[in-house]
Amino acid sequence: MSSVSFSALIDLFHEILSPDLIEITCDFDEPVLTVYAGANVRVLTLLRDNKKCRFRQLVDITAVDYPEKPQRFEVIYNLLSHKINTRLRVKLKVDCRASVSSVIGVFPAASWYEREIWDLFGISFSDHPDLRRILTDYDFEGHPLRKDFPLSGFTQVAYDSNLQRVVYEPVELNQNYRSFDFLSPWEGILQKTDTEKAS
Repeated sequence: MSSVSFSALIDLFHEILSPDLIEITCDFDEPVLTVYAGANVRVLTLLRDNKKCRFRQLVDITAVDYPEKPQRFEVIYNLLSHKINTRLRVKLKVDCRASVSSVIGVFPAASWYEREIWDLFGISFSDHPDLRRILTDYDFEGHPLRKDFPLSGFTQVAYDSNLQRVVYEPVELNQNYRSFDFLSPWEGILQKTDTEKAS
């Protein structure tokens, strides 16, 4: 296992990925590459196969939702190179209607991660062989990690004793949402006790 300086690594990324790169930044002493959404398969293949870096382990894939931005989602690939003892984050920005190319051909482990992202964020992956829900029910409505998904959801499950099975029904809240101030109830009790003692 060898180590490569950060500046040498940046030069290498520019050398092998320059047409597909948008920017290179550094977070927590780790390089972060932002690339064009259509280039993800090519970029990950080059990073995996290049003899100078060999990012051969896909640690995970995740996404982030920024609803106020025109390209609402970031899809993030976390990679690890044992050869140069370095972690790398590869980001691409997509809007809610775009489809991202599946990277199962590059990293077979991506299958479950892509299904999870589809299920929770609604980001579609083209060429995925089995893109269906993995964490929520098959009849679940919406994508729960989107920032505009309601906290209460759309449906709730309940046992119907007449039908003798679990049924889906619209969410019914027994009380309205309450608005709390920023004072902890414990602090409020302590302050009230102190004022009572003073009087």
